[in-house]
Amino acid sequence: MVIGKHGSILNEIRNSTFWTPQVQRSPAIKSKITENVRGVLYANNNYRRRFLNSIGKKIYKEWNPEKVDEWVRLTFLGGARQVGRSCLLLQTPNSKILIDCGIDIASQGQDKFPYLNIPEFDLNQLNAIIISHAHLDHVGLLPYLYKMGYKGPVYMTPPTRDIAALLSLDFIGVAYKQAAKPLFDSSDIKEMVKHSICLNYNEVTDITPDIRLTFYNSGHVLGGALVHLNIGNGLHNLLYTGDFKYARSRLLDPAIASFPRIESVVTESTYGAKTDSFPPRKEIEDKFVGLVNKTIERKGKVLIPELGLGRAQETMLILEDAMNSGRLKKAPIYIDGMIWDINAIHTAYPDFLGSKARSDIFQDKNPFVSEFFSRVGSPRERKNVIEGGPCIVLATSGMLVGGASVEYFREFAGNKNNSIIFVCYQGVGSLGRQVQDGVKEIKMIVDGKEEIIKVEMEVYTITGFSAHAGRNELLSFFNNMRPKSKRIIINHGEVSKCLDLASSLYKLNRVETNVPRILETLRLR
Repeated sequence: MVIGKHGSILNEIRNSTFWTPQVQRSPAIKSKITENVRGVLYANNNYRRRFLNSIGKKIYKEWNPEKVDEWVRLTFLGGARQVGRSCLLLQTPNSKILIDCGIDIASQGQDKFPYLNIPEFDLNQLNAIIISHAHLDHVGLLPYLYKMGYKGPVYMTPPTRDIAALLSLDFIGVAYKQAAKPLFDSSDIKEMVKHSICLNYNEVTDITPDIRLTFYNSGHVLGGALVHLNIGNGLHNLLYTGDFKYARSRLLDPAIASFPRIESVVTESTYGAKTDSFPPRKEIEDKFVGLVNKTIERKGKVLIPELGLGRAQETMLILEDAMNSGRLKKAPIYIDGMIWDINAIHTAYPDFLGSKARSDIFQDKNPFVSEFFSRVGSPRERKNVIEGGPCIVLATSGMLVGGASVEYFREFAGNKNNSIIFVCYQGVGSLGRQVQDGVKEIKMIVDGKEEIIKVEMEVYTITGFSAHAGRNELLSFFNNMRPKSKRIIINHGEVSKCLDLASSLYKLNRVETNVPRILETLRLR
C-alpha cells in the first residue's frame, strides 16, 4: 500500500471509511520468514480476535483502582551470575509474569535451561510472558512453553517476533544436524506467533490488572527493548534492561535513559568489570580493518563468527563503509548462515533502526543489498568459498556452536595465512572460547568421528563492536538515568563482573545493589 506524502493516502482512507489501515512494509530483500509470520497471523485472524478480546476482558474485569496491601517479588530462574538462559518470574498478589525465557547454548544437560520446575512456577497460572529481544539466551525456550500447554500472550516488538521465529526454526535445524531430538517443532513456533502481542517503542499497555508495560529502545539489536513495568497502580516501577548499549552504533541509536518513574532496575553486566572499558570506536574499527587487510595481503581468508542478529549487521556496515572509502582491500565478502534472512527482516522494519541507517534505507542507499556482499546459500557454494582465494566470511554461529562458522573454522584453522576475528562474546565452555583462550588442538566430531583440529590460523578478538554496554557505558547509564533508581540488581554476567559492577555502582550512586544467585527471590516491595 502506498502511504502518500505526509500520509495523505492513509488520511484519505481514514476519513472516508473511519477505519485506520495497518501498513506493513515489504522487505527490500525477499524474506520467507516475514511472509510466513504474516501468513500465520492472517490465517488465524478470527482466533486472534477472540484471543485478544478475552485478554482485554480478563485485564479490565479484575482491575482495581484502589491501592491494596500489595507486594512484588522477583525470582531468578536463570541468567543470575552467568550469561545465558535469562529468565525471571515476577509475582504480585494478582499476577505472575515471566520475563524472557532463554537457553544457554554453550552448556549441556540441565544447565542449558532455566529452572522451571520450582513450586511457584505453574504454566497454567502464568498471565503473560515478556521478551526483551530475540537472542536465544533470552527467547530460545519460548516455543517449548507453548508445546507444554501455555496458551497466554507473549509481548514483544514486531521485529523480535519475526527474528525469534527464524532463530527458533534454525535451532531445530541445528539439533537435527547434531543428531539430537529438538525441544519443539514448527507447530510450536506457530503457536508462539499466534499468541504474540507486538508493541512499538513508547507504547503503554496493560498486560494484567495490576501491571502496565512499556518498551523503550535498548540500542542492543533490532527490536531490542528495555522493559518498563508500572506495578500496582503506581506502587512500584521496575526496569529490566535485558541487554542494552548506551552508545551510538552504525546500526542503532543508544538506549533510552529517561523514564516516568523507577524504583528498581535489573541490569546486565556482560562487560561490567573494571577491565571491560572499550577504546574509542574509530580506533576499534581501524584496528579491525587493519587485521582484515593484513590477512588479505598474505593471500589468506578471514573468518568472522557472527551472532546472526545485531553483530553481523554492524560488521557489514563497517565493511561496506571501509570498502566504499578505499580503506579495505578488494576481496569478496561472503555471508553465510541466517545472517541474510535476518538482514531481510531489518529492511522490513527500518523504523526500529538508528537514525543514520534508517535515513540510508529511505534514500535507497540500503547497505544490506550492497554489491560488496555475496550470499552463500548451498553446500556447493560453501565448498567454492573454502577452495577459492582470499576472502572475508561472515557466518553464524558467533560462538562456533553449530552452524556454518564451525565448518569454515575446521577448514581454515590449519592454514597460518588465515585468521579468525571474534567480534562477540564467547560463552564459557564454547568452542569459540577455547580458540580465543589459545587452545592449539581442538577435538571435533566430523561425520560421526572424533577428529583433532590443529589451530595454526591467527586468532584475534575485537571487543569494541559489542552490542552490550561496556563498563564506562554502564556507569554512564546509571549516572544519567532520570529519575534515579533506589535499587540496582545485577545479572547477566560472569560472577566476578557482576560483583565488580555492583560494588562500583554502590560507591558511585549510594544505592542498594544486589547480585542474586539462580533461584533466589527478592522482595521489591
